[in-house]
Amino acid sequence: MRKVLAGAVIALASVLIYRSCTDQKEERMVLEENTALIQEQLQNVSKLIVTEGHFAEVYTYADSRELFGALIRADKKALVVVNAEVQVVYDLSKMDVVPDPENKTLVIRNLPKPEIKIHPDFEYYDVNADFFNPFEAADYNAIKKRVNASLMRKVQASTLMANAENRLITELGRFLVLTRAMGWTLIYEKQPITTTDTWNQLIH
Repeated sequence: MRKVLAGAVIALASVLIYRSCTDQKEERMVLEENTALIQEQLQNVSKLIVTEGHFAEVYTYADSRELFGALIRADKKALVVVNAEVQVVYDLSKMDVVPDPENKTLVIRNLPKPEIKIHPDFEYYDVNADFFNPFEAADYNAIKKRVNASLMRKVQASTLMANAENRLITELGRFLVLTRAMGWTLIYEKQPITTTDTWNQLIH
């Protein structure tokens, strides 16, 4: 009888140990699968988020040079029409993201800054220059520098930046949906992200 009881206890213990090992193994597999899914999602959104806009600029360039004191003045001028394609870019591959399978958290430590890329197309009209003050490479470089600075101010004052931030929040919303589905917690700046509104408050 004792042998039967001892055998039953051993068998029961073996079953419990087996189940415990199996449960732990399954839990580790789930964590590994979730972590792999997060890594895949990171690769998917690491592509550039681009918001594009179109800007136009009309610029008058003028320059004068005095010769022989103030006896002779050599002038040059040009009317420049610029059409520019502007891109606001977030390179999400620069994000610092740390998955923590043990605590079931996905920590985003920093977000990339927006990059403004301007692609201007210059057209020159009414170009006039005196013999002693011709147009040179330095003049064209000065025009490009001033026009790009003016376009940059226009972009920063436009709705393009806000639209780019909204695109960024949309992309980051994928992480919120993913972590919720897996029972994980999304954290940014030491604060749990529970809704899209939380993203809006932290980013704007």
